[in-house]
Amino acid sequence: MSAPSSQVMLYANDPVKTCAFYERHFGFVPSEESQGVVELHHPRGGLILLVHRAAKSLKGNQARVKLVFDVENLEAFRSRALVNGLEFGPIHQAQGYGFANSKDPDGNGVSISSRVYRPRQDS
Repeated sequence: MSAPSSQVMLYANDPVKTCAFYERHFGFVPSEESQGVVELHHPRGGLILLVHRAAKSLKGNQARVKLVFDVENLEAFRSRALVNGLEFGPIHQAQGYGFANSKDPDGNGVSISSRVYRPRQDS
């Protein structure tokens, strides 16, 4: 049985602030709100972010995620993000790609990564 994933639910303490974060820094656009869930879509497709108000019982370290955004030029993106108020940590080098980390307003991990652009090794 196959069940591909195209959506991630983010539980936010302040959904308006969280939606604005992903709109401003990553170009997502809100497309629908239904039963307290806001759908954020990227104009180029890909993952749909579903933003829902976190239950009061949800503590800071519960149900957290790390979203990874594909970025070909990490340094350029990191510089633009800083101008817009989002600071990423240092760019780390891995096996043929780089990445840098930050957090969204709810403490969820956010990473920019050039992994999908790394040179492929022929098998």
